[in-house]
Amino acid sequence: MAFGSRMQQLQAQDARLYSTFRLAATLQQVTLLSSLAELHTYQPHKAPLVLGEGSNSIFLADYQGEIVRYLAAGVSESVQQDQLLLHVEAGHNWHQLVMKMASNGWWGLENLALIPGSVGAAPVQNIGAYGVEFADCCVYVDFYHWQQRQVIRLSRADCQFGYRDSIFKQQLAGQGLIVAVGLQLKRQGRAVTRYQGLEQLTADCSPQDVVAAVIALRQSKLPDPAQLANCGSFFKNPLLSASQFQSLQAIYPTLPNYPQPDGSYKVAAAWLIDQSGFKGYRLGGVGCYQRQPLVLVNYGQGTAAELLALVTAIQHKVRQQFAVELEPEVRMMLADE
Repeated sequence: MAFGSRMQQLQAQDARLYSTFRLAATLQQVTLLSSLAELHTYQPHKAPLVLGEGSNSIFLADYQGEIVRYLAAGVSESVQQDQLLLHVEAGHNWHQLVMKMASNGWWGLENLALIPGSVGAAPVQNIGAYGVEFADCCVYVDFYHWQQRQVIRLSRADCQFGYRDSIFKQQLAGQGLIVAVGLQLKRQGRAVTRYQGLEQLTADCSPQDVVAAVIALRQSKLPDPAQLANCGSFFKNPLLSASQFQSLQAIYPTLPNYPQPDGSYKVAAAWLIDQSGFKGYRLGGVGCYQRQPLVLVNYGQGTAAELLALVTAIQHKVRQQFAVELEPEVRMMLADE
């Protein structure tokens, strides 16, 4: 394989360096790419596993397949009247981008502060928090297709964004990697404050005010992965049909819920897990975080078997008590997929 001057191919890597959940495993090969030029010369034997910063990925066993990380992190800006068009390469850290835009007075990303991971990972599951999703500001996504060996640009509509979903998790899964995104922000905006914990913000608040409130709220509930290994919210908030929700609400009137435009209801997975008795629950070296049961944590010596047993137990109890299926949001990899 021909390598560019900065392309790196690393052998036998400790998986704990590439996943914020930090289960012990070995990654056979990790290739680091720093530019489009290097990407064009990279020729994997078969479609590799694309990895960002590892904040939503857990390796359950030694991984024998190829892994690639795209690290280009440039940002270009174009101002048109009261709007800002950003072109951001995939390797840029998401939270740093949010902080910079908010500090410059641009509206659109502020509710997504402190979400870990890279910009390139954001479109894959359409990251979201506190009433805002990546799709709300997305204009396009640039995707390098392994077979076509070129970058194709997908519009927001082409990306087929849904709740923690996109074309990159569906038809284009394993077909290539995201190299950049286009985002549109506004000079004039209004804070999205309908979620509990943000309602104290005033109508004249700034993007920086929202960022500060979101960071305080997240830090009060979520553990820092650098201090306690985790991958953030482990399960998606379930989407229920109107009839399913109404039946459940009749029994559990305090069930937190968020009506959706299509008539369905999003309900809080954390509440379901808490009511099922798992808040603060520990199984060997893993457990549910004591402040936020939606976050599964590794206390330092956790194993894949313990994690899978805990996930299965939570899903079974929630299904048994509420007739609701919990789907993991976190990506879990076996030996080679």
